[in-house]
Amino acid sequence: MTTSPAPLIVSFGEMLIDFVPDVAGVSLAESGGFIKAPGGAPANVACAITKLGGKSAFIGKVGDDEFGHMLVDILKKNGVNSEGVCYDPHARTALAFVTLKKNGEREFMFYRNPSADMLLQESELNMGLLKQAKVFHYGSISLISEPCRSAHLTAMKAAREAGILLSYDPNVRLPLWPSSDAARDGIKSIWNEADFIKVSDDEVSFLTQGDPQKEDVVLSLWHDRLKLLVVTDGEKGCRYFTKALFLSTYFAPHNFLNDYNSSLYSKSFKGRVPGFSVKVVDTTGAGDAFVGSLLLSVAKDTSIFDNEEKLREALSFANACGAICTTQKGAIPALPSGSDALALMKSKAN
Repeated sequence: MTTSPAPLIVSFGEMLIDFVPDVAGVSLAESGGFIKAPGGAPANVACAITKLGGKSAFIGKVGDDEFGHMLVDILKKNGVNSEGVCYDPHARTALAFVTLKKNGEREFMFYRNPSADMLLQESELNMGLLKQAKVFHYGSISLISEPCRSAHLTAMKAAREAGILLSYDPNVRLPLWPSSDAARDGIKSIWNEADFIKVSDDEVSFLTQGDPQKEDVVLSLWHDRLKLLVVTDGEKGCRYFTKALFLSTYFAPHNFLNDYNSSLYSKSFKGRVPGFSVKVVDTTGAGDAFVGSLLLSVAKDTSIFDNEEKLREALSFANACGAICTTQKGAIPALPSGSDALALMKSKAN
């Protein structure tokens, strides 16, 4: 008996160097030193998946410089397929200086004028790699400027036509956009294409300009193609929303509309999954650890969209992954293994 190959999750977008102050709670100007850490949300997600035993690839562009080669080496060391990474001979790899407040929350200052990730062109996309994916995951930073925006849209279209699930985590970074309105419009410009969307409570507030704890505000972000919307609430955990989904193309009118208990119909569901309280050092990468974990669960079993018990299990595990990631500085170095997440879940269950 042959086993089917592990499903591939392809992550698209930016990879950069984060410089994190070696002491929390100080401004960039006050910091006496910085810890160099690989970063970039889509790359973090790719590494989170492999750290949990999954199969991932990254598509993006870095500078043909020491930092760029260092980042690709880190992808390889983490077991991420890097065949989709291009090097730009002229532009530098992006840098971000990250201020850590006393509670571990972050503020960013970016150096991209332009950086290599912004210059990825459609012709440089590794379509062969992309079309092997079960899930195609992306953020919104790659939408900010050309030519990367066109490359992003082309990759999404190719994935959709190949029947690949589309996953979107907008990862709002306002300093990179010309204005708040430009960010809101840009992020929403591809909103209705995704099968799965993860947003933080702060991002719900930004995108809707409403109260993120109100269900009607969250559901204003729903669209008909969406299979799952997840809102992360920090250490409180997350909320999930699915929709009623007709599973059959059987349209006989005599029983189609009335047979709600048959296999033709899957009940919609919503709820909240509690998080895990840990000592927070740095929240960088926590959302990416969460997303990587959840995407791995989805790629292994897409019935998760229609099975609330499976979904809640996957979300609790993802919450544990996100929590563990906050207990160390940096994103990729802090990503947990599956055994780490299970150990946290077990310790809190006792």
